[in-house]
Amino acid sequence: MSWFATWWVWIVAGFALGVLEVLAPGYIFLGFAIGAVATGVLVGVGLLGASLPLTLLVFALASLGAWFVTRKLLGKQAGQAKIWDRDINDN
Repeated sequence: MSWFATWWVWIVAGFALGVLEVLAPGYIFLGFAIGAVATGVLVGVGLLGASLPLTLLVFALASLGAWFVTRKLLGKQAGQAKIWDRDINDN
């Protein structure tokens, strides 16, 4: 069995990425951590086979989805640049 087809490897990687998020806050690693844990759960219940490209695709999509959800729930970061969509001189 390959490393990417072992469920606990994904779970451990997710927790390691969670620790990195605590050490470097900013919601950078949080999406990757959630994606790794979700991939580990899917591998654990047998929904993903032993295909590396499929497993990495599921990890990438789960990470991207988790990033969008956490971004929506947690909002913008303090100090992030505000984007102006109109000028005060426009009538």
